[in-house]
Amino acid sequence: MESERQTVWEEVPVGRPRLPDPVRAAAVRAVLIGSVALVEALVEVLLAAGGSWLAAPMLLFTVLTCVIATWAVLDVWVTRQVWNQRAGVVSSPSSAARTLRRERRRERRAARQAARGRRGRRPHIPWPHGV
Repeated sequence: MESERQTVWEEVPVGRPRLPDPVRAAAVRAVLIGSVALVEALVEVLLAAGGSWLAAPMLLFTVLTCVIATWAVLDVWVTRQVWNQRAGVVSSPSSAARTLRRERRRERRAARQAARGRRGRRPHIPWPHGV
C-alpha cells in the first residue's frame, strides 16, 4: 500500500494570469455595487406594481446607485490602465504592431513555400479593374 496523501485542492493551470490585486478589488467592488443596484431596481418595480408610496424614494435611490455602479465600472477600467502603466507593461502603437504582424506573416509564408518546394502553385493572374 502506498501512503500518498490525497489533497482536496488540485492545481489546474489557467490560460490567463490572475488580475493584480488593486484591479481585482475594484472589480469585486463594481460587481457588489452592480448587484445592489439590480436588487434595488427589482424592489422598486415591485413597490411600483403594488402602488406603495415608497416607490418614489426607492426610484431616486435606484438611480443614484446606478450612477455609482457606472462610476465603479469606470474605476475598474482606470485602475487597470494605471496598473499597466506602473507595472511596466509595454504597449506599442498599432502601426508598429501591424508591421510586426506583417513580418511574421511574411516569414510564415516563406517557410510554407520552402516546405512545399514551390510546386503546385498557380500563377497570379491580375483582375482588370473595370470588371
